[in-house]
Amino acid sequence: MSTNAILSESPLLKGSGLPSFGKISAESVVPAFNQLLAELDQELTTLEANVNPTWNGLVEPLEKLTERLNWSWGIVNHLMGVKNSSELRQAYESVQPHVVQFSNKLGQSQPIYNAFKALRASDTWTTLDSAQQRIVEAAIRDAELSGVGLQGEAKERFNAIQMELAELSTKFSNHVLDATKAFSMTLTNQEEIDGLPPSLLNLAAQAAQAAGEENATPENGPWRITLDFPSYGPFMQHSTRRDLREKLYRAFISRASSDELDNNPLIERILELRQELAELLGFKTYAELSLASKMAPNVQAVESLLEELRRASYDAAIKELEELKAFAASKGAPEANDLQHWDISFWAERQREEKFAFTAEELRPYFPLPQVLDGLFGLVQRLFGVTITPNDGQAPVWHQDVRYFQIANETGHPIAYFYLDPYSRPEEKRGGAWMDVCINRGKVTENGVTTTRLPVAYLVCNQTPPIGDQPSLMTFYEVETLFHEFGHGLHHMLTKVDYAGAAGINNVEWDAVELPSQFMENWCYDRPTLFGMAKHYQTGEPLPEHYYQKLLAAKNYMSGSGMLRQIHFSSLDIELHHRYRPGGGETPKDVRDRLAKTTTVLPPLPEDSFLCAFGHIFSGGYAAGYYSYKWAEVLSADAFAAFEEAGLDNEKAIKNTGNRYRDTVLALGGSKHPMDVFKSFRGREPSTEPLLKHNGLAAAA
Repeated sequence: MSTNAILSESPLLKGSGLPSFGKISAESVVPAFNQLLAELDQELTTLEANVNPTWNGLVEPLEKLTERLNWSWGIVNHLMGVKNSSELRQAYESVQPHVVQFSNKLGQSQPIYNAFKALRASDTWTTLDSAQQRIVEAAIRDAELSGVGLQGEAKERFNAIQMELAELSTKFSNHVLDATKAFSMTLTNQEEIDGLPPSLLNLAAQAAQAAGEENATPENGPWRITLDFPSYGPFMQHSTRRDLREKLYRAFISRASSDELDNNPLIERILELRQELAELLGFKTYAELSLASKMAPNVQAVESLLEELRRASYDAAIKELEELKAFAASKGAPEANDLQHWDISFWAERQREEKFAFTAEELRPYFPLPQVLDGLFGLVQRLFGVTITPNDGQAPVWHQDVRYFQIANETGHPIAYFYLDPYSRPEEKRGGAWMDVCINRGKVTENGVTTTRLPVAYLVCNQTPPIGDQPSLMTFYEVETLFHEFGHGLHHMLTKVDYAGAAGINNVEWDAVELPSQFMENWCYDRPTLFGMAKHYQTGEPLPEHYYQKLLAAKNYMSGSGMLRQIHFSSLDIELHHRYRPGGGETPKDVRDRLAKTTTVLPPLPEDSFLCAFGHIFSGGYAAGYYSYKWAEVLSADAFAAFEEAGLDNEKAIKNTGNRYRDTVLALGGSKHPMDVFKSFRGREPSTEPLLKHNGLAAAA
């Protein structure tokens, strides 16, 4: 059998439909991409030679070409996140430079750029609808930001920087993954596990078994505590052993900051290259380059929002720390006057338990995953009139725990599908939670017949897996996380735009992308939604009313500190990409220590290397964009306020508002500017008032 015959059957080259996960091996990645990139290169050359500045002659063939690349490369990226292995990494690292090279070539194609400009200047421009015009405008802008206007040495340098940045970002992320995996703490006696909840003891015994202690049990240990969040978070909240909390905390904050996994030199280099890239494109700073394609008009607008929120939260955060010290003192804690970072989670959890008289652990039995999904799907039906049903077995999956679902409209017709990969698998899956695109909505014409290709999403979470015969029992925070990611999913799946380039989250300015996700989190506190899903997994009894009242009361517990923490990260990100210059008088760490004076109430420890694990901005696409969480939260709080104004218990008003939200925020995708989309839903520009009100900080402002 010739190599070509084998390749043409490669599941990575199918180019459309659902990926055949069971048939994709790490060994197939390199040959498949060698062939794919060679074919795409040929297609690009042909297109450049015959390009015609019309929608059919330019945008459609170009979209076909990029969709093929995105389809195949998207699968490999997805597997890097959920089924990481050394073989896959090797394949990824050898293919990535070629993908970047091709993307640069495409982004810098002069004939295609000129054709887009000719299309914009042509008589047919006015016949295109707003989605089509936005796609063309974005293509021109992206080409300019991809260096299409650069010549000779400048162009070569630009491409070399792009290449190096892609490698550095992958390396940064692998360092964090490896450093997180490299540390563990094995506990062997009862004193060491004092205060730890059963769910963590189960997880820790499971981790010990996986590490070779076959006889580990939740009751007798040994117990393995790791820096993976489902292990680290609960340990910091519940362990009464201050010495062990300190040990774990110091390990956590120094991840990827020493020896062969040291990300410090990578950070310097990334910032240096980004600044050079910005200057090549005619921007003063990387932050200005980043904002050129965002909703926020400029750095000043971002900084003034951050400052407004900082002023509203700083005094509240100081007060919260004082209250925490007083609380610890009232419990006779020797460390009360000198609370350290490793004490905050512990005492905050004790104070929260006492103030609101419940623990995060107590609520777990009321939130088994199957019921939470029922509640979530019920809400989506109430708000947007769509029905979600399991479709397991109808799609290949990458792990046996992965589920597959269908979304249907009012008439019962399928309009979208999604995968759900809910549980933590630290040995092969990166931490956190995310939504990713598997298939974009779009019109497809084959043999003269045009059909609508339905969107498919990946929803990935990292909650505690089922243990023994009990289902996955979720913390309330995990419930909020699932709702959040599902909001992104709805944005992708309920789009009505038929051009892939502006369908769903495509072509939506980055700082508006979090609107639908953060919007969904608000519903976790909505009475009908919460009681629709919170039932004890063994007895079926609903969540007792007093817990609901306490959840509401606890919602804004430490909200000043929470808000300030996000402001700290956002300000640091903007500062590093706007004013900081590598090789100057300050290191990135100095910048952080300087900003910490006004954005933290407990200054970071000298060895705190948080930046070395700040994947969002060094390997995750949030560079000079971390502020987007807060920017979009202003939008999402204001959008939710529309439902509050309509009356959350008024079914008819909720349905009408839900339809309007679905037809604007969810349906329009990237076909209009986010400010226009927001105004079409809300009838006015956004206000920060609802956000401060929802956080209990309105008085401070």
